[in-house]
Amino acid sequence: MGTKRKYLDIYEEIARGIRNEQFQPHVLLPSEHELTSMYETSRETIRKALNLLSEHGYIQKIQGKGSVVLETGRFDFPVSGLVSFKELAEQTGSTSETHVHSLTLSTLPPALQHVLEVQETEQVWEVKRQRKMDGENIVLDIDYLLERWVPGLTEDICADSIYNYVENKLKLVISFARKEITIEKPTEEDKQLLDLYPDSSIAVVRNYVYLDNAELFQYTESRHRSDKFRFIDFARRHR
Repeated sequence: MGTKRKYLDIYEEIARGIRNEQFQPHVLLPSEHELTSMYETSRETIRKALNLLSEHGYIQKIQGKGSVVLETGRFDFPVSGLVSFKELAEQTGSTSETHVHSLTLSTLPPALQHVLEVQETEQVWEVKRQRKMDGENIVLDIDYLLERWVPGLTEDICADSIYNYVENKLKLVISFARKEITIEKPTEEDKQLLDLYPDSSIAVVRNYVYLDNAELFQYTESRHRSDKFRFIDFARRHR
C-alpha cells in the first residue's frame, strides 16, 4: 500500500477495533514503537494515524503515557431545541443523577448584571449542578435565574428539574433561547467537579433563555466534557 494511503488504512483499522471493543475504553493503545512493528511502517505514518484518531474522538493523547482509548458512544445534544438534562437522559435511556453543588440568592457583579440585563439591586439565583450520566460526571451547569420570575427555588427542585417547576408549578411559558458554543480549556472548577482526562477540552454552551413575553429570565453556562457529546442540528437550504 502507498505511504499516503497507509496511515488512513491504519486509522480505519484501529478505529474499527475501537468501535468493536477490540480496544477497550480507558485502556492504553499499543505504543508508537509497538504499532510501528505491528504495521511494518514508519513512526511518522503511525503518528499521522494517531493524530486522525485523536481528531475524530477515538483516543486521548496523554503526554508521557501514550494514547488512551475513549468511549465512542456520545450523547446527541440538539443545538436548535431547548432540552433539559433530565429530558435528554430519558430520551437516551441513560441513568442520570444531579448533585446540587450550590444554590444562592444574591445580587450579581456588574459583568453578569449586563448579561442578564438587570439592575444592580436585582435578586438572582445562582445554581451550580454536577450532572452524572451512566456513572460519570460529564456536565457542570451554572444557572442564573431572576428571582422575580422564579421564586421559591429549592435544592430539591434543582436536583429534579427547574424547567418542570417553571412550566408546571409557576405556569410560565419558556419560549426561545439564544445559544453560543465555544471550546475552552477546563477551569480549576471543571477539573474538580467533572471526570476529565488530562489535556481534555470543555464544550461550553451559553444559553440566554426567554419567556413567551420576550423577557430574559435565565442565563446558563453549561460546561460539557467534549468527548461525551455531539452537538447536532438540522439545516435546510433556502433559495
